[in-house]
Amino acid sequence: MGETVENFSEWYGNILERAEIYDLRYPIKGCGVYLPYGFKIRKYAFEIIRNMLDETGHDEALFPMLIPEDLLAKEGEHIKGFEDEVYWVTHGGKTPLDVKLALRPTSETPIYYMMKLWIKVHTDLPIKVYQVVNTFRYETKHTRPLIRLREIMTFKEAHTAHATKEDAENQVKEAINIYKNFFDELGIPTIISKRPEWDKFPGAEYTMAFDTIFPDGKTMQIGTVHNLGQNFAKTFELEFETADGGKDYAYQTCYGISDRVIASIIALHGDEKGLILPPNVAPIQIVIIPLLFKGKEEIAMNKAEEVYNTLKEKGFRVKLDDRDIRPGRKFNDWELKGAPIRIELGPRDIENKKITLFRRDTGEKFQINEDDLLDGINNTMNSIMKTIKEKANERVNSFITIMDNKNNKNNNDIEALIDNVKEILAEKKGVVLIPYDKNLYNEEFEESIEASVLGITKCNGNEYIAVARTY
Repeated sequence: MGETVENFSEWYGNILERAEIYDLRYPIKGCGVYLPYGFKIRKYAFEIIRNMLDETGHDEALFPMLIPEDLLAKEGEHIKGFEDEVYWVTHGGKTPLDVKLALRPTSETPIYYMMKLWIKVHTDLPIKVYQVVNTFRYETKHTRPLIRLREIMTFKEAHTAHATKEDAENQVKEAINIYKNFFDELGIPTIISKRPEWDKFPGAEYTMAFDTIFPDGKTMQIGTVHNLGQNFAKTFELEFETADGGKDYAYQTCYGISDRVIASIIALHGDEKGLILPPNVAPIQIVIIPLLFKGKEEIAMNKAEEVYNTLKEKGFRVKLDDRDIRPGRKFNDWELKGAPIRIELGPRDIENKKITLFRRDTGEKFQINEDDLLDGINNTMNSIMKTIKEKANERVNSFITIMDNKNNKNNNDIEALIDNVKEILAEKKGVVLIPYDKNLYNEEFEESIEASVLGITKCNGNEYIAVARTY
């Protein structure tokens, strides 16, 4: 992101409005509207994760939004983690309800209620289902569009049940691999960590999390994978007959991502001119702008339509911008909206059988032969994706500090270490990786550094405690 750290927040808010992604003016705090252009970015991004889940044996389903209070309260540790965030429905019309209904903060309890009806014997397992839905959490902190919402418009949650502990462990690994591939497809670098006990998902055995680093140096949790063990299964009586005729409870996992993925695409790749969208999620991958010179308008328009039809037939998301405004205005508009490739068609280029391409990511403009159009487009898109990933990795890595003897001369002095960490987080920001020490891995240390302990992460084969200031 070309903006400085100080004005990232302002840039982010402006770009959501100016690029017509998200409208904040809905009269409920923490709720907004995906505008058509932003909705398409969301649509194409979540198509990628849907395909990955489908290809790994997951089935998409859809569960009710309303959860009876007694069902939500059944798993005590779970509801305790959400009790301050739940929205309650107390009336049906004017009639008070006998049982309050929660708007789902997440769907473990209703899904596992249904799984009890589906699981009888070991051959019923595994079950791997997911849904993409909205969830509701009464967020009391400062809300931010697509980052911290009261209505999370897009929540992809997967839930699985297995016959053995080993199968559930393997499912966690599969989920982590799916998320790695998904974020890579979007050019979003991540840090994977095992969350500390005091910050794991309520009711989980353990939680693995994906974080990225925004241009202001704060980390953003953008994905989580939870091994639930048999905790929920025992509560919801997910008991089955084993292969040897015995009885056991299912072993479960769940994993989710949200609108924060869309926020990350915007934040990590954009610059001072606006969005820079990966081609695979761009609503308009190619925009064609005919350069209309007096007396030769028909030549440019005919060629523009021809190129448009060729690209459209090949499955590209292409737009012919024939608005009656100056070309410079069109250029600015599409740079703001992050269209990866712009095609400019003027009479002289047409006469010479040339086509001018502009790359949004680098600002480079170059010509290709008309006959090489499809190869030129495909090669340019591949190059754009490669460059976007490299730039994002470079930016995120610049925010990571690994503590060693060079930048921590008093390794054995806890107070000196704390001061050092606080200094780095204040000046450089980002993530600090501290060599793992069980004496530091506690809530007291988290409070002392005035930041968050993300958890345990691996780097170059070694274990580190990752700390950062977070959203």
